[in-house]
Amino acid sequence: MKDKIIIGTRGSKLAIYQAEKTKEELENAHPGLQVEIKIIQTKGDIILDVALSKIGDKGLFTKEIEVALLNNKADIAVHSLKDLPTTLPKGLELGAVLERGEFRDALVNLNGKKINDLASSDIIATSSLRRQAALLNLHPELTIKDIRGNVQTRLKRMEEGYCDGMIMAAAGLQRLGLDQYISEIIDPAVIMPAVAQGTIAIEIRENDNEVKKIIEAINHWATETAILAERAFLRTLEGGCQVPLGCYSQINGEDIVLHGFVASTNGKEFIKESVSGSTINPEECGSKLAQKLINKGAKTILEQIKKNTQH
Repeated sequence: MKDKIIIGTRGSKLAIYQAEKTKEELENAHPGLQVEIKIIQTKGDIILDVALSKIGDKGLFTKEIEVALLNNKADIAVHSLKDLPTTLPKGLELGAVLERGEFRDALVNLNGKKINDLASSDIIATSSLRRQAALLNLHPELTIKDIRGNVQTRLKRMEEGYCDGMIMAAAGLQRLGLDQYISEIIDPAVIMPAVAQGTIAIEIRENDNEVKKIIEAINHWATETAILAERAFLRTLEGGCQVPLGCYSQINGEDIVLHGFVASTNGKEFIKESVSGSTINPEECGSKLAQKLINKGAKTILEQIKKNTQH
């Protein structure tokens, strides 16, 4: 067996946390294995002054790391799974996922307001069209502002008065020990999370059986089942994460229940559905949910959004 593994990762504090967590799990599973972390800057880390929906985000936070993987400069790549496109570059595959953290979104503000307390005068910042659509569906009068940058940068901008509050992934705040900023972890029935939110993913080369065998030891079955269903849902709707759609799964024994939504960017059109199925074939469950939404008009909404962003 290989005695050394190089992890490719982005350089943000959160990305480093995820790489360190993977390193720790690998070293615990394989005593004597040497694990090194290599920081690689991505396009998404460099372009911070443009909204994600404007620059097209397929692989925005992953491409450069994947190139390093394909060129044998790294053995594995560690990502937030929600950043990984549902179709991976030729020669690469999803090798393992760690146990999922908190999958829900959090409302962050300085005065402890909850979602139901938000007023028409409040300015809420987010870089996600999904969160924007869900918020406007709940509170059509809110002002939504775009915000980019790592977690700490965004919190600093809020403290400096850029906005009254933000919607962020709860897992990111928790992993960085910033729970004190969370005023509410949002019920997924109120704002549905992004596909695979809260999941740390390990990407590998397709035919690298030696590495595959090493990381299999840290793969978490229940998380893998849930994210296979959610990613199949996303793949069927052909939406990058800059499309207003969300989804989450609940696993109970051999059963899986999947909830999903698609919305217009202003939140006026909002379709949500649920399906249940078997954990034996989670991807079928994801496709079935997507099809249910398509039958209720989801494709029309998504095509309209695509048309608007191309102009």
